[in-house]
Amino acid sequence: MTADLEHVRTLSLQENGLATISTTRADGTVHSSVVNAGVFDDPVTGKPGVAFVAMGRAHKLKLLRAAGHATVTFRRGWDWVSVTGTTHLIGPDDPDAAFDPAGLPTLLRDVFKAATGTHDDWDEYDRVMAEERRVAVFLAADRVIGNR
Repeated sequence: MTADLEHVRTLSLQENGLATISTTRADGTVHSSVVNAGVFDDPVTGKPGVAFVAMGRAHKLKLLRAAGHATVTFRRGWDWVSVTGTTHLIGPDDPDAAFDPAGLPTLLRDVFKAATGTHDDWDEYDRVMAEERRVAVFLAADRVIGNR
C-alpha cells in the first residue's frame, strides 16, 4: 500500500520520532538501528524525505557511506510507514561543496527539532555535536509505503 510523507510526519511526531533505520552491509546482510527521525527536506538537493542526526563514530554511517541507500520505518501500534531512498550525509567528515560548513550547527539543530528534539542549552548542544562529529543524515523519499 502506498503512503505519503504526511503519514510519516504524523507517526514521527509521536514517541520522540523513534524509527528503525536499515541499510546493507558489504556482505548483503541488513544492519538496523533505532534513531530519532523526522520529515525534513535535504538542504542541498531540496528532495523531501526523512532526516536524523548520527554520532560521527556510529557504524551505521560507515555503512550508509558505502551503500548510499537506506529504509527508515516508523511504527506506532499497528500503524506503520517506511521510507526508502538514497542517503546524503552532511557533517565534519562528510562535507558537501554545496553546503557552507558554517551552517552545520544550525542544520543539526533543525534536524534534531524535526525529530521532536528539544534542548535547554543550545550552545551546549552545539559544543557536544561538534565534539562528537555529529552528522546530518538525509534520506530521500524515493519510495513510501505503509499500511494505509
